[in-house]
Amino acid sequence: MEITRIFDVLADQLQNNPLEDALASKEDGEWVKYSTQQVYDIANKLSLGLLAKDVKPGDKVGLVSFNRPEWAMADFAISQIGAINVPMYPNSTSGDYTFIIKDAGIKLIFTGDREVALKVKEAVKDSGESVHVYCFDKIDEAPHWKELFKDGDTKSLDTYREKIKYEDLASIIYTSGTTGNPKGVMLSHKNILSNSDAVGDAFPSVKPGSRALSFLPLCHIFERTALYTYMQLRASIYYAESMETIADNLKEVKPHFFATVPRLLEKVYEKILMKGYDLKGIKKQLFFWALNLGLQYDLNKDQGALYRFKLKIANKLIFSKWREALGDNIQFI
Repeated sequence: MEITRIFDVLADQLQNNPLEDALASKEDGEWVKYSTQQVYDIANKLSLGLLAKDVKPGDKVGLVSFNRPEWAMADFAISQIGAINVPMYPNSTSGDYTFIIKDAGIKLIFTGDREVALKVKEAVKDSGESVHVYCFDKIDEAPHWKELFKDGDTKSLDTYREKIKYEDLASIIYTSGTTGNPKGVMLSHKNILSNSDAVGDAFPSVKPGSRALSFLPLCHIFERTALYTYMQLRASIYYAESMETIADNLKEVKPHFFATVPRLLEKVYEKILMKGYDLKGIKKQLFFWALNLGLQYDLNKDQGALYRFKLKIANKLIFSKWREALGDNIQFI
């Protein structure tokens, strides 16, 4: 099918290559997986619930949560009724939330956990606006997001989907506000999906059922683009528990790829180097011999049989252990 709206990404995966683990995250220490069908069904129930709550096309819906499957489900539910997703950083200040609520004219907000929900509720109070707040976690201070779910004829959603165009506004993403008040950047389905398509074309061949680990914030357009790219590539998305657990989650999920930023890779590299400096004798010599060999590597140049032979030895003795730390399946980053 032609993908011209954000929610088409989910429908396309369901139609052409449904997965048993389209989205996954850890709950109470265990990986909980959601199939493509489950994600689709939940998004539809939430869409019907939003409409019943009088959320109309063009209305703004806030989304304040760390990465988790519910973030993506809510995103699809919001977009397919023509409402506008306004994602916010879960570690922003209450003051920033207050400004964004008023500036965007937000009608309803989804939050991830209790700490964020309390901060958002405080911001809503300070804004003086009437905004419903729902939480993905079960807490006493706000209604659970599933209270919005509504069973009904999902065919009625087609009426809303059909009116949404490629160039229509899909999301407003606010800047961090480091130079004054946050500024809302208006992005259409086209803005986002054209990037996602271009990224997908640049990837090496990805087999359906490959796994991606997601840990950069979904409220930022970089990881958001990755979300739609992974889904179009029929890759399963596993959400890391936190930035602190990435090393453990890499070993558990054994992903084939992930999106990251240079600083995180620098930290991984520094950790590897520190282990090298702690080695003694022949082990230390082998470590830095392999490291220097790796620095000479050139994707676009065949450096001859001797270099390939040395690289084979370095791979077996040194680099294989580095790959193990990344889950031993990484094809690209």
